[in-house]
Amino acid sequence: MSRIAATFARLQQQKRKALIPFFTAGDPHPDTVVPIMQALVRAGSDIIELGVPFSDPMADGPVIQRASERALKHGTSLRDVLQKVAEFRRADATTPVVLMGYANPIEHMGVSEFARAAAAAGVDGVLVVDYPPEEGGELARALRQAQIDEVFLLAPTSSAQRVALVARAASGYVYYVSLKGVTGAGNLDLDDVAANVTRIKQHIKLPVGVGFGIRDGVTARAIGNIADAVVVGSRIVQEIESSARENIAANVEKLVRGLRDAMDAA
Repeated sequence: MSRIAATFARLQQQKRKALIPFFTAGDPHPDTVVPIMQALVRAGSDIIELGVPFSDPMADGPVIQRASERALKHGTSLRDVLQKVAEFRRADATTPVVLMGYANPIEHMGVSEFARAAAAAGVDGVLVVDYPPEEGGELARALRQAQIDEVFLLAPTSSAQRVALVARAASGYVYYVSLKGVTGAGNLDLDDVAANVTRIKQHIKLPVGVGFGIRDGVTARAIGNIADAVVVGSRIVQEIESSARENIAANVEKLVRGLRDAMDAA
């Protein structure tokens, strides 16, 4: 059983929902990556989504775009991100890590080499925004061979045909984008999210996580009542952006602990 599957199985037994925080590797500095990851685990995170910085994102809002810009100023590459995952793995053999990013860095490294290197580093899952299932066959084969889960996005606009296609291609979990727009946008409609998660679950047996627009404990608790996992990104990146470097890990830990406590109180 993969680390991701084992995590969701454990949480189901405990009748709890997964908390999946996101931040961009290398923001604000390469040396902060592993301390932030460790702080997230201490705060009660179940899976970590680690962003691979990219210069031309299409789904990320201004907060995460700025995080990529800060990371890229230090020259943070995909290989650097994998090195940080390997460093994290020396002390943590259980927390799943999912890389989230775009196709260009993977294509530059080479799909097969990326899958091999990711498995060696201890990566559990990969979510590539611009590799739709009908165009990512080479990556899918390489990840299956490396025993790495491939996570896909679904959105409010996803058709029944798209949901069925993702159901056949995805593993680990599915990430439902809760609203039309980019990361960090507001106007979260909980009734609409609940209806769409219900619709998705009629076709997909994997856990469904919900992200985009979740900024506080109240919203995290509400989404936890609807979905199997709560994904929080922009709010965490904002905390990193506004914190002095020496306080980042502690401030992120405090923020995420509040989200975890709110979810567990539901």
